[in-house]
Amino acid sequence: MCGMARPPQEFETLNIQLLVDSIPALIHTARPDGYLDYFNKPWLEYLGAAMDDVMGWNWRAFIHPEDVEGIVAQWRACLATGEIFEYETRVRRANGEYRWMLHRKVPLRDANRDIVKWYGSSLDIDERKTAEEQLRRNAEELQRSEFYLSEGQRLAHMGSWAFHPDGFDYWSPELFRMHGLDPASKPPSGQEYLDRVHAQDRKSMEALLKAISEKASTFDATKRIVRPNGEVRYIRCVGAPVVEDQSLKKYVGTAIDVTEHELLTQELRLREAYLAEAQRLSHTGSFGWNISSGKIVWSDETYRIFEVAPSSKVSLQMILERVHPRDRSSAEMAIAAAARGEGIDLEYRLLMPEGRIKYLHVVGKTDRCESGIEVIGAVMDVTARKETEVELRRSKAHLTNAQRLSRTGSVGLEVNTNRMSWSEESARIYGYPPETEPTPDLILRRAHPDDVGLLKDVLERAAQGGNDFDFEHRLLMPDGSIKHIYNLSHCLKDEAGNEEVVGAIMDITERKAAEAKIREQEIEVRQMLDLAPQHVAVFGPAGERLYANRVELDYLGLGLEEWQQTPGTFFQPGSFIHPDDRERAARAYSDGARSSGSAYELELRGRGADGSYRWFLVRYNPVRDEQGKITRWYVASTDIEDRKKIEERLQLENVALREEIAKVSMFEEIVGTSPALKIVLSRISKVAPSDSTVLITGETGTGKELVARAIHRRSDRSSRPFVSVNCAAVPRDLIASELFGHEKGAFTGATHQRLGRFELATGGTIFLDEVGELPIEIQIALLRVLQEHEFERIGGNRPIQANVRVIAATNRDLQAAIHDGLFRSDLFYRLHVFPIDIPSLRERCEDIPLLVEYFIDRYARKAGKNIRGVNKRTLQLLESYPWPGNIRELQNVIERSVILCESEIFSIDESWLPQQSLVAAGPKHPTELPHKLLAQEKNLIETALKECRGRVYGPRGAAARLGIPRSTLESKIRSLRIEKNRFRT
Repeated sequence: MCGMARPPQEFETLNIQLLVDSIPALIHTARPDGYLDYFNKPWLEYLGAAMDDVMGWNWRAFIHPEDVEGIVAQWRACLATGEIFEYETRVRRANGEYRWMLHRKVPLRDANRDIVKWYGSSLDIDERKTAEEQLRRNAEELQRSEFYLSEGQRLAHMGSWAFHPDGFDYWSPELFRMHGLDPASKPPSGQEYLDRVHAQDRKSMEALLKAISEKASTFDATKRIVRPNGEVRYIRCVGAPVVEDQSLKKYVGTAIDVTEHELLTQELRLREAYLAEAQRLSHTGSFGWNISSGKIVWSDETYRIFEVAPSSKVSLQMILERVHPRDRSSAEMAIAAAARGEGIDLEYRLLMPEGRIKYLHVVGKTDRCESGIEVIGAVMDVTARKETEVELRRSKAHLTNAQRLSRTGSVGLEVNTNRMSWSEESARIYGYPPETEPTPDLILRRAHPDDVGLLKDVLERAAQGGNDFDFEHRLLMPDGSIKHIYNLSHCLKDEAGNEEVVGAIMDITERKAAEAKIREQEIEVRQMLDLAPQHVAVFGPAGERLYANRVELDYLGLGLEEWQQTPGTFFQPGSFIHPDDRERAARAYSDGARSSGSAYELELRGRGADGSYRWFLVRYNPVRDEQGKITRWYVASTDIEDRKKIEERLQLENVALREEIAKVSMFEEIVGTSPALKIVLSRISKVAPSDSTVLITGETGTGKELVARAIHRRSDRSSRPFVSVNCAAVPRDLIASELFGHEKGAFTGATHQRLGRFELATGGTIFLDEVGELPIEIQIALLRVLQEHEFERIGGNRPIQANVRVIAATNRDLQAAIHDGLFRSDLFYRLHVFPIDIPSLRERCEDIPLLVEYFIDRYARKAGKNIRGVNKRTLQLLESYPWPGNIRELQNVIERSVILCESEIFSIDESWLPQQSLVAAGPKHPTELPHKLLAQEKNLIETALKECRGRVYGPRGAAARLGIPRSTLESKIRSLRIEKNRFRT
C-alpha cells in the first residue's frame, strides 16, 4: 500500500522490475552497441553470479569455450544489420554443469527506426538437445539399414514408390536420383509428377493415372521424363494396387531406368531406317531365299524395284513372269545354280506391264544351315547406268564426227608409263590409219625438218609431267604437202597422284592460208590509204592508237611507232589538237556516244610538223563485231583550212553589215522628228545596252510595243527571243500558266508539260503589255521573278532560273491603282527602274505629216497602188484632229482610205473624223482648236472626278459617268496632267 502512494512513474517502474524478476524465465537487455546492461534475478541465480560479473561482455565467461566465437560473431552481425538474434550455446550454471540454451534478442526502435534497446530471453533446451541426439543415433542406424536397400536399387537403376490418388506417399532415394532430384526432397504430387513427364508422353500418363484411380488394376508403362538439367530418361513403371475391404487404398510398385535399352533399340531402328533409305537412294534391294521351304523375303526397295505391293506374296513364278522373255532362260539357269548351292551374278531385264524395260543386276551367295540352303543377295536397278552407257556410246560417236568435221583430234600421254593414245581424227591428221598406236617416233617422222627440235623438246617435257603446252608446228606429209598444226595440252592428276597429259590437235592449214591472204589484202588496203588525199587513223575500242596513213604521219612529222607511243588516246586528245579544241573534242565523245557507239563529226584544229595549226573536219565511225561490240574506230580528217578562212571572212563581213543595218533601222518603225519623240528615242538608246527593267507608260495606241522592240534590238539580247504577252487578253485563271508554265497533271486539263513565256524568253526579253491588269496573286509571283530571278512551274517543285530582261507597259495610272489596292507598290518600284512616257499624237502634231506619208507608202505598196501626193485639205483635217486613239487610230484611217482611194492623190472622207465641224467653226489659226479641245476635255474630266470624289472606275466612277472605258480615262488623266487625288475627300 505504501508503494501506491508513490508517484505514478516510480510505481510503474518498480512494478516492471518486480514483474521481470518474478517471471520464471531468463531475461536480459542490451544497449544499441551490444553492451548487456541488465540480467533478471532468475538469470543471476541460474549462473550463481552477481550483476557486475555478467554485465557488458563479461557474460562470455559463462559460455562453453567451443561456443563463444560463434555466439559473439552472430551477435555482432545482428548489431550491424538490426535483425532478430537467435543462437544456441551451452551455458555453465552455478553447479558447474553446462546446459544447452536458446538465446533470442529483439530490437526496440524509435520513430526514426533507430534501435534504442535490445530485449532478450534465454530458454533451457538441454532436454530437447538430448532427445535430438538420441534420434540422430536412431536415424543413423536406420540409414545403415536403408543404405543396403538403396545401394542395391542404385546399382540396378531401380526405385520403389507408393502412390494414392492425391499423390505419392513414398519415393526411394534411387527414384529421386533417376529423376535428377534431391533424395532429401519430398515425393511429388500427382501434378508435379506429370510436369516431370516428357511433353509428348504427358497425355498418355495422365490417362493412365486416371484409369487406375477409377479401377484397381496392375499396369506396366514406359515413358520419358525430363530431368531439371534437360536430360531425357526412359523410365519403366510396374505397379500393383493395394486393396483393403474391397477398397483401393494405394498403388505400390517399382520404376526401372531403361534409357540405355531404349536408346539401343532406337539406334537399331535408326540403322534399319538408314539401310532402307540407302537401298532406296542406291536403287539396291536385298532378298533372302530358303530353298528348302521356298520362302522368299524381300526388302522394301526390292518391292519398289519390281513395282509390286509389299503385301504381295513373292514366288519364283511371279519373278519369272516379270523377267523379259529374252532373258528368262538365263534367269532360270541362275535359279537352278543357286539351288545347287552355287552363287548368283546375273544381269537381266524386267518387262513392266506398260512395256517399260528395267535393267537389273543380281548378286547372291549361298549358305548351308540346319534348315537347308539359304540364298542371301542384293538386287540393283542399273537402268540409269545402262542408259548412261548407251548415251556415252552415242556421245563418243558424236565426238568422233565432230572431231572429223572440225579437223580437231585428241591425244593423251600417261606420264608414268609414257604410253600414248589418240583419237581417229588425230591419226588422220598425221596421215596414219585410224587404228595406228601413236609413238614419239611416228610423230617426229611426220614433223617438218625445221620443227623437229621443237616437237622433240615438247614430247620430252610432256613425258616428265610438264605443265600446259600451247604451240604451233608444221607437218611434212609423204606427198610433199605441208600441214600447219596447233597443239594445246594440259597435265591432269587423279586422286592417286597419277599424271596424264591430255590435249587437242587442230589442223589449221586452211586458217593459215586465209591469214596469209588477209595479210596480203591488208597490205594492199594500207597502200591505198597511204595514197588517199585524206588523213586516216585507226583506234582500238579503248582509244589506243593502232594505225595512221602516210598522209597523216607526214603532216605530223612522225613515224608510225612514234605516233603510237605519243601520250594521249582517242578519247583524251593529246598535243596534236589545238589547246582551245581539246576539251571540246573530249566532250564530244560523251559517255552516251561511247555506249551507243554512234558516228559523229567534229571541226577542230590540228598541229602540223612545222608547229602551225590547220582546220580539219574529223569524222568518227565505229566498227562492230557480230555481238554489236565496238572493235575499231576509223577516223577520217579532211583539210578545211581554206573553207574556214572564207567562212571567217564572210562572218566578219556579216557582223559589220548587221551592225550597220542596226544603226540605220533601229527606229525604222518609229517615225517622227518632234522634240517629244526625240526625247523618247534618246532614252531608248541609253537604256537599251543595260539589263535594267523598263516601264513604258502612255495612252493606248501610242506605240509602246514598238518602243519595247526597239530596246530589245538595241540590247545585247537582240539575238535571243523577244516574247510579248498582253496581260489583259489572257483569262485570269490561265495567266499563271501562260507566264510560268505548268507540269503534267498540275490541274484538270494539264495533259502534258507546258513551258511558260518566261522560259521561252530565256536569254532574251519579255514584254508585259497592260501589266496593270495582272491579278494580285500573279503580281506576287512576278515580284519574285524580279527579286530572285527564279520561278516554279505550276505543279512543280523545282526552281527555274530566269535569265530574262523584263519590259512592262501600261496605260493605267499605277499610283492610283496602288492607292485603290489593285496594284502592289513593291512591284511598282521594281518595274519603275527606268520609266519611259510615250507622248500622245496630239502632243507631237508636227509628226503627223511624216506618219501620213509613211502609212500611205506602206499600205499603197501592199495594195499595189501608186499614190503620188496628199490632198491639202486632207492633210489639214488630219493635223487638226485630236486623235484620241493616237497613232493606231491614224493608221486605221490611212489604211481604210488607201483601200478606197482611186486616184494618185490621197484624200479621206471628212465624215470619218467626228471633230470636222469644230474645225470649220474654229478660228483662223488651226493650231488653236486642239488647245481648246484639250482644255474642254480637261474641264469635263475634272468635273466628273469632283462629282465622283476622285473614283475613276466602278458604277459610280468618273469613267462610267463620262461613258468612256476606264483605261482611256486613265490615259487622259495622265496626258492632261490631272491630279485626281485632290478630288478625294
